[in-house]
Amino acid sequence: MRAILDIVLIVLNLYTWVVILGAILSWLIAFGVVNIRNDFVRAAWNMFLALTEPFLRPIRNFLPNTGGIDLSPIVLLLGVMLLERIIVYYIYPNVF
Repeated sequence: MRAILDIVLIVLNLYTWVVILGAILSWLIAFGVVNIRNDFVRAAWNMFLALTEPFLRPIRNFLPNTGGIDLSPIVLLLGVMLLERIIVYYIYPNVF
């Protein structure tokens, strides 16, 4: 059981990095540093959208409109960190 929880924690850690990299890529696209017409950038952008958008969309619908600032990645990261802490502090020590 500990091996499964270790894998879940690793996946959550990797997903944290996916959310962070997706937010950075969105900033780079918004400020014109990278061009979305580039095939590699478009492929990376589509991958990050496919991985993060199913979790970010419900958060965006729940949060109030803050203008041009998107707070949903921060809320998602806090949720992932909370889930990691719950696993580490409450579920992981009780596994035999």
